[in-house]
Amino acid sequence: MDRKKYVIIMAAGSGTRMGADRPKQFLELDGKAVLQRTIEVFLEACPGISVVTVLPEDFIGYWKDYCLKHNFICPQILVKGGITRFHSVRNALARIPDGALAAVHDGVRPLVTPAKVRELFDRAENCPGVIPVVPCVDTMKILTPSDSKDIWKENDGQNVDRSVLFGAQTPQVFQSEILKAAYDLPYDTAFTDDASVVSRYGKSLSYVMGERLNIKITTPEDLILARAVTSLLEQGYSL
Repeated sequence: MDRKKYVIIMAAGSGTRMGADRPKQFLELDGKAVLQRTIEVFLEACPGISVVTVLPEDFIGYWKDYCLKHNFICPQILVKGGITRFHSVRNALARIPDGALAAVHDGVRPLVTPAKVRELFDRAENCPGVIPVVPCVDTMKILTPSDSKDIWKENDGQNVDRSVLFGAQTPQVFQSEILKAAYDLPYDTAFTDDASVVSRYGKSLSYVMGERLNIKITTPEDLILARAVTSLLEQGYSL
């Protein structure tokens, strides 16, 4: 029997690199908050999915007011973010039962497609966890800072094989009892995503091709790109 589906929407960041008057997850993307657009992808992909939204404590009331004002009818479990992303996910997992499938997704990745979300959930039925990745297309350099600002120097003799480098995306989908057990581990600064936590716990993960346009909106340039893509989608173009 299919496991019940949950998604943890990670939206507890302060967004300082965006330089806006509010965290980036609340900025407008073609008439809707980035966070709303992100959640809507999962509602379309998996009707009946349970949504756990992790927010900065100071913006929980703001988000409730936003949903009411914009008639965004989506039952959500609202969770206060922790001191790090690791602790925020741990807080959210306390609201998810064993025996389910739990996706963890960045609240500022609104361009993932419903088809990709469904694929990841389907694959996670039969393995501990599934991670979407995209191959590195740029030439990679190992550099060290120089004495000049914003200038780096190359380390002699250190080459990077681009063919084995991939960028991990979200949503990362796991069997919930495995993800919860992994997050009982002590915090480590090496835990940069959920896959790194579950790998430390000793579980083998499956990696599948992600989507190039599933960008994480972090900088003003990212927002410009996301607005352009969203505008094209609203005009009927497909990814």
